[in-house]
Amino acid sequence: MKKQNSKTLIIIIGQDVDDYLSLITMLEENQYQGIILKTLKTLKEYLSENECMAVIIDIDSVKVQNREIRKLKLTFPQNTFLFMSCTSYHPELKESICYYLYACMKKPVCSDELFYLLRCIKDDKKKKNDLLF
Repeated sequence: MKKQNSKTLIIIIGQDVDDYLSLITMLEENQYQGIILKTLKTLKEYLSENECMAVIIDIDSVKVQNREIRKLKLTFPQNTFLFMSCTSYHPELKESICYYLYACMKKPVCSDELFYLLRCIKDDKKKKNDLLF
C-alpha cells in the first residue's frame, strides 16, 4: 500500500467493497485518498499506527453499537467519524449520532454533500490547530 497523506485520507469501513470503488474514485478525482477496510478491528489496528482525515462507516454492512463508537472517538479523538446508510432513521444509534459523529449520510452518497462535509472537517481541523498555536 502506498504512503497515505493523513490530511486527505478518507477510510471507508464496510463489507460491500465493490460499492465503495465509485466512492474511492470520486475522492481521488477531488485530490483525496481513499482506502477500504472491512472491519472495526482492522480500523483500530490501522488508526493505532496512522492518522486520517475522516472515517466513513457503512452501518448497513458493519453493525455498530453506541459503546463501540464512543470508544473509537475516545481512543482516536483526532479522527472525524461519519456514518452512511440506506435509511436515515437509526434510533438505536442516537447517542453516537448526537455526540460522536460528524454526520450521517444517506446512500448512495451525494458528491456535493460529501465534499461539503469534507471541507467543513478540514476547516474545523484548521481552526482547532490555529487555536493550539
